[in-house]
Amino acid sequence: MTRGVRFDGYVGNGAAAPRAFLEACIERIAARESEVKAFVALNVDGARAAADAAAARMKAGRPLSPIDGMPIAVKDLIETKDMPTAFGSRAFEGFAGGRDAAPVWALRAAGAVILGKTVTTEFGVGGPGATRNPHDLTRTPGGSSSGSGAAVGAGMVPVALGTQVGGSVLRPASFCGAIGFKPTYGALNRGQLSDQFSQNCIGVIAGDLGDAWAVCHEIATRVGGDPGHIPFAGGTAPMAARKPATLAVLQTAGWEVADAAAKLAFERRLARLTNDGVELLDRTNSGRVALLERLLADAAEITAGINAWEGLWPIGELAERRPGMLHSRTEELLATARTMTVEDYVALLRRRDALRDALVALAPDTDGCLTLGAPGAAPVGIATTGNAIFNIAASVLRTPALSLPLLEADGMPLGLQLIGFPNGERALSATASWLLTQG
Repeated sequence: MTRGVRFDGYVGNGAAAPRAFLEACIERIAARESEVKAFVALNVDGARAAADAAAARMKAGRPLSPIDGMPIAVKDLIETKDMPTAFGSRAFEGFAGGRDAAPVWALRAAGAVILGKTVTTEFGVGGPGATRNPHDLTRTPGGSSSGSGAAVGAGMVPVALGTQVGGSVLRPASFCGAIGFKPTYGALNRGQLSDQFSQNCIGVIAGDLGDAWAVCHEIATRVGGDPGHIPFAGGTAPMAARKPATLAVLQTAGWEVADAAAKLAFERRLARLTNDGVELLDRTNSGRVALLERLLADAAEITAGINAWEGLWPIGELAERRPGMLHSRTEELLATARTMTVEDYVALLRRRDALRDALVALAPDTDGCLTLGAPGAAPVGIATTGNAIFNIAASVLRTPALSLPLLEADGMPLGLQLIGFPNGERALSATASWLLTQG
């Protein structure tokens, strides 16, 4: 088993010497990329020029932001003006749109150094790429933000952008031993992404909570959220650590498929919380938690149907233009969509709204919800990216969630997932900071 190397957080550490920080990233990529295969494209020369420009601004006392000079990798579903964007698909191999997506444009305006594009599954829904888990090369890194999770887990970059419709940020973070952060739906502008799924969010995978927060803040202050949505309001940095009074424990539908090692790790963490004086609510002692659990039993079905219908136009139209070019899993999504009616779609939306209402009803009782980040350690093999069953809850609820690298199963990283309330990133960060200080 090969363990990754972790940088200290960039904000407040690497910011003093952006070129030296970048060169450490480039060295790590040179050492590990041939085996991890996290990237589909790199722009080393452009990154060095950007890091030198950041250093000059700092020397003059005029940094653009706390992330000025920070090396960042970008999932290959997100367009960049200086590198191709293939969306993980043969149908777009070599495509270069020549423009930056909204979050990339904002990051450059903040001085961030866009170092490379990371592997994704096809359109975030299709088959996996070649990326491997940096902690054990025989295992998957998760998906669909496969390369972003692996790049951060291997210490190649301090931060990588991902996207999540089902579990595509939280699961790779869980498998690769990183922090995964999915903000409230719509909190970060998705302009010029490959899709507009109504559960899709820009997310961040990072080695440090402060870095993740700073990246989200700089995006939101420059391009806001999706049109009509409240932009990320988590602040420039996470709140100071604060012990929660009460947390809700969610098993979700994932508990039935979770392995013994994952359950044991989770239960031990819950015992520690009880010993620390945190009150835990669950389906046995809270009617509101029980209701939410009952509704979450259908989260995977709701998500699959909504995503299928919403992919019918862009992916279906592409399938007509580029027949035979799509992965079989993408074709399966289309086949599902073609069996649906608009009435089916509306019914699924109403079921999703009921789920969110049940979560919001918990807000007076608790500081957040805890569950596993995955059913177990990253599966062996790269033909699958693993099971998103524990992450779908946060996606269908369209609420902020974090995967924190605080558990272990079978000698591999496993995330502890913390779910907050809509636009409640500030409060969520205080609980997350406290959990991280407990180790």
